Amino acid sequence: MTLDFTGGGIDTLPAASRSTGNVALDQKIRDLIEESGCVHSPALIQELIVTALRIGKENLSVADLKLFNRTLKELSQAARVFSRYSAFRKVAVFGSARTKPPAPDYQAAVEFGRKMRDSGYMIITGGGQGIMGAAQVGAGRECSFGLNIRLPFEQHPNEVIEGDEKLITFNYFFTRKLNFVKETHAVALFPGGFGTFDEGFEVITLLQTGKARIFPIVFVDEPGGTYWQELLDYITEHLLARGLISPDDYHLFYHAKGVDDAVDHIIQFYSNFTSYRWVRDRLVIRIKRPLTRKAIANLNRDFADVLASGKIQPGGPLPEEANQPELAPFPRLILTPKRTNFGRLRALIDAINAAPTS
Repeated sequence: MTLDFTGGGIDTLPAASRSTGNVALDQKIRDLIEESGCVHSPALIQELIVTALRIGKENLSVADLKLFNRTLKELSQAARVFSRYSAFRKVAVFGSARTKPPAPDYQAAVEFGRKMRDSGYMIITGGGQGIMGAAQVGAGRECSFGLNIRLPFEQHPNEVIEGDEKLITFNYFFTRKLNFVKETHAVALFPGGFGTFDEGFEVITLLQTGKARIFPIVFVDEPGGTYWQELLDYITEHLLARGLISPDDYHLFYHAKGVDDAVDHIIQFYSNFTSYRWVRDRLVIRIKRPLTRKAIANLNRDFADVLASGKIQPGGPLPEEANQPELAPFPRLILTPKRTNFGRLRALIDAINAAPTS
């Protein structure tokens, strides 16, 4: 399952220069790529080399060079690990590292991890203790990833993931956070502190601004808990009331009534919808089963405000999707939407999942 966390935004970026400005040197780089056996995307490998050479000529500080080098190494290491499990959907779980096993929040996270595993999903956590460890106790070692962070004070990975090949240790928070968003198909937020809020609201911001593909974000409490409801009350009374967010932003997250409701919400999101990709101004939505004509007519009626031009039309893969042949069999819905309200796009996906199929 090919995963682009931007939903095709990376593919639409203009290509960087593949030339050093020296014809002979450009040929040496191409020869080096061929001799090294880099047969996959050699043009992009050439861009990377040219970028590295330009950095080397810019007299940057040693600290900057170490940052760039370490960042690329961390991203490539994580990509290698995740690539072996690309066939599985994954859920990132955030929550307090301080929550102890007897706590209801801890037990809820164990149950959530187990039920997502039983539904065919893998679990990604920060690899630490508390809620992170609880979700991985539920999912088990084989279905767990740990994205650990190297901190000045001692931090050990939890016993479920310690020593596993799927435990990845990062030096930088930003490379770690990128992988949470890049590799996940849903996010579950359990009660936590600054780190949980940081991760949760950054993900919501990425979806709100269209910088990451849309996926479910669920707030999960212990049975009868009020932690997230109190936060959502604050959001409504202060952010929404002041016009700092819009009512449609509420489509970007879901306050689950319990663990079962959270699991059902995630599974329902992928009941017909599979993925989408931007192809210039068009949005190509891949689905498992084609919708009826009446269902598509209803979508055009109910989501006319989402469209910049034209209508929602059924179709097949576009030529620009040729680099994702594994997705070719899926039917498509193709539209040209406005890129101003991603909460409404999430509502459109919900409507597609609920629509009758032919």
